[in-house]
Amino acid sequence: MSALTTTAPLASRLLLGAAKNSGTWFDNPVIQRKLGLATAQTLQMTFVSGALTILFGLLLGLALVATGKRGLHANATINMVLSQLVNIGRSMPFIILMVAIVPLTRLIVGTSLGWQAACVPLTIGAIPFYARLVETAVGNVEHGKVEAALMMGASERQITWGVLVREALPTLIQAATVTIITLLSYSAMAGAVGGGGLGDLAIQYGYQRYQLDVMIITVVLILLIVAAIQVVGDMLSRLVDHR
Repeated sequence: MSALTTTAPLASRLLLGAAKNSGTWFDNPVIQRKLGLATAQTLQMTFVSGALTILFGLLLGLALVATGKRGLHANATINMVLSQLVNIGRSMPFIILMVAIVPLTRLIVGTSLGWQAACVPLTIGAIPFYARLVETAVGNVEHGKVEAALMMGASERQITWGVLVREALPTLIQAATVTIITLLSYSAMAGAVGGGGLGDLAIQYGYQRYQLDVMIITVVLILLIVAAIQVVGDMLSRLVDHR
């Protein structure tokens, strides 16, 4: 009974907001003035943090492979330490991570607000996720190809980048696509704590001010961006697949 009592006013206010905004949609001043900027902030957050995640996540993933049992620099201690760091990073809820590293964020970008600040926790939170995907992708490369390259006198650098990364590249691109889409969803969460972007717009106006048209348009935009990222990722993966 109490649940119905608390949800009824919310539902009625949403309906009232929808009624007020019916017929406006793209005539809504919020959409006209803020939607473009919010979309740009979301894209900036996603792709800046995505580029940094792919760079550092790839290096961390390769370090995990290199120090593994079958790696070129097998070292159980270092591998265990790196693996535990990755596990801890992956298990940390993003919203908690974002609040916990506010001092670090301020140290790096000078503020804890805005899309630039949001890039710091987004990157730190996603690096372990992508590193584990890199470890799996590179680890699945046939060991016979590595042995053949060693017999031909290839250097460790040539084996890492010319054999392991090259053979795993289609899977690495697919993993990067999944990671960037995950970052997009996290960027919407970052909007709840001052990160800006479409998430901030949806919460401030769509949820708190009951402007249903703002909520729907931001959700549709996010879905379209996700679809575009997936299409591009699939296309790039097919282009580099030489198997």
